[in-house]
Amino acid sequence: MAAAGPTLVIAVPTFHRLALLDALLDALRAQADPVGAEILVVDNDPAGSAREVVVGRARYVVEPARGLAAVRNRALTEAAGADAVVFIDDDETPAPGWLDALVAAWRSHGAEAVSGRVLSRFPDGFDDPWIEQGGFFVRVQFPAGAHQPVAATNNLLLDLHAVRRFGLQFDERMGLSGGEDILFTSLLVKAGGRIISAPDAVVFDDVTPERLTHPWVLRRAYRVGISTVVTRTVVHGGLAVRLRGLAGGAARVVVGGARWLLGWVTRAPRHAARGARAVARGAGMMAGALGLTYREYALRDHG
Repeated sequence: MAAAGPTLVIAVPTFHRLALLDALLDALRAQADPVGAEILVVDNDPAGSAREVVVGRARYVVEPARGLAAVRNRALTEAAGADAVVFIDDDETPAPGWLDALVAAWRSHGAEAVSGRVLSRFPDGFDDPWIEQGGFFVRVQFPAGAHQPVAATNNLLLDLHAVRRFGLQFDERMGLSGGEDILFTSLLVKAGGRIISAPDAVVFDDVTPERLTHPWVLRRAYRVGISTVVTRTVVHGGLAVRLRGLAGGAARVVVGGARWLLGWVTRAPRHAARGARAVARGAGMMAGALGLTYREYALRDHG
């Protein structure tokens, strides 16, 4: 991209992942330098534990307010003079051509946001058919150029002119529960923005061993269920949304429980795992409809 092109900031939220962040910065520099993009690291550790890893390689700021929403809002503030911000997580690795693909889709479609593809990678030697066949780390993928109703921020370009025009910020009430990105992008679409899919813009999510346990993946499914109903309630409002969430969650629990039982009886890990995932997500939807929360990120490192 020519020097006269749009100005870009690549924003990396981080918290206590120094080795992963170190590797990511090397990978980002190789793609950022040719297009003149700035790399910004926002550390959510008030002690500034990532400073030594980052200084001299990227712009570094500390956001002391806990939670991913506060970190992402700080990134928006720090990138205010740029045309676009690109979010990537500190436990990911961009594939070659990742940044170029995001920017090309943005320029081609003139969209307010561009969502890339995230592929999970398990550690060498990992072998758990229950988790692998349960689809816990499989994400919905849209065709190139398709309009998405929502998007996560672990591989997302945001047009900052649109963000300012719509007056959007990440809801810091969801900073420790998660789901702030789904709410943000839902509100962007409600305001008239478009999220374009760019499946050629690939990042790899390197799944750490602590996330490859049955309790962890079921807790994540439960939290996603809560966030789904909370987002719908904020965006659309009304008692009817909560009642649909309650009914939909109950249906997932019943159908998922039957599938789990089938998998247990037939010793089929695919049915057992997908049934358990449906039960956990359905229970989360019911909890969200009843106004309950689950502060996932208060229990561990971000990610």
